[in-house]
Amino acid sequence: MDDFDHRVLGNRLDLFHQQEEGPGMVFWHPRGWELYRVLEDYIRARMRRAGFREIRTPQLLARSLWERSGHWEKFGAHMYSLSESHDADDAAEAHALCLKPMSCPGHVQVFSQRVRSYRELPVRYSEFGACHRNEPSGSLEGLKRTRAFVQDDAHVFCMEAQIEHEVARFCDLLRAVYAELGFPAFSVALATRPEVRAGSDEVWDRAEAALAKAAVAAGLQFEVLEGEGAFYGPKLEFHLTDQRARSWQCGTIQLDFVLPERLDAQFVNERNERERPVMIHHAVLGSVERFIAMLLEHHGGWLPLWLAPEQVVVATLNDASAAYGEKVVQALEDAGIRVAFDERPERLEKKIVDAREKQVPMFVAVGPRDERDQTMSIRERHGQQAVVALAEGVARLRRAGLGPAS
Repeated sequence: MDDFDHRVLGNRLDLFHQQEEGPGMVFWHPRGWELYRVLEDYIRARMRRAGFREIRTPQLLARSLWERSGHWEKFGAHMYSLSESHDADDAAEAHALCLKPMSCPGHVQVFSQRVRSYRELPVRYSEFGACHRNEPSGSLEGLKRTRAFVQDDAHVFCMEAQIEHEVARFCDLLRAVYAELGFPAFSVALATRPEVRAGSDEVWDRAEAALAKAAVAAGLQFEVLEGEGAFYGPKLEFHLTDQRARSWQCGTIQLDFVLPERLDAQFVNERNERERPVMIHHAVLGSVERFIAMLLEHHGGWLPLWLAPEQVVVATLNDASAAYGEKVVQALEDAGIRVAFDERPERLEKKIVDAREKQVPMFVAVGPRDERDQTMSIRERHGQQAVVALAEGVARLRRAGLGPAS
């Protein structure tokens, strides 16, 4: 592993670790979990602005649901399953249960809890869905391939006439998010029907034609990946290129005419007849864990100020500066800035080096002169320095650190 590998960075920056007792699982440390939550909250705000309502669906569901959806037949070998059994005196049967490998069947259940009118469509749901898949041990690779992960799942239930508009809206969202995360350019592929699939050829013809038309209308240029679609429908894949010229498949848009049929999703159309909605599956990041790996490697650990676990280190010049240092920390925290306070009895040069090793973007030094003048000395990552009034410094750091979704 080289110095830019996310596993090396994760260890050096004290973000996360993995161990034999939890193969394919992640132990998030405080700094790593802070990064995770910042990214999650950013996507949450973006999805809310895009008209999605966040929901939460169960981790454990009956195998019978996964059989009806088709996931058991397709993914059963990689699903964690167990039996729910009771004392024989209860006269209760044992039920097979599974940890969810994805969230889509649960979203159909929420949609179907009451009769829907065409006037309600499109209905948009989002979820940070915790998923488990029993991946082969040889395929596990840090955060890139895990057995427990979170997907930024989203689903739209709509009419066929609304497909083009919904795909275009989501493409606009993807463009904005990727640019704000440091990926202004991406490539797109249209993945078509796989050999093993659900649904008739007629349904697939309709779905592939509709998704290709929507992609063109959204201004996308794409290559075709024959046979690489999901088992229930074609998909658009969005591939990002990092600073090391490596391609990462991240976001997807999948068009699904099959799952609403299998799970009996319905709405009442303008003729007062029952009709199946179209289901569009969306993800901006894909696996949150994998996207964090990509961000760390793309930025070499130097995350943008708004994403950094700690945005500022406030360091004292000596013990006499501790009280003023605490005042500066409090002012920054009150402004919503993530701060670490270094009041150790170390030389200032040592504190600067330690902050750089943790790759904290901004460094603030405070000493007796700062307390007297009510100022702070701001040092940026590349060495630029400025002594500014306390209120001005707080405002400057707040503006720089708010982030694009604020």
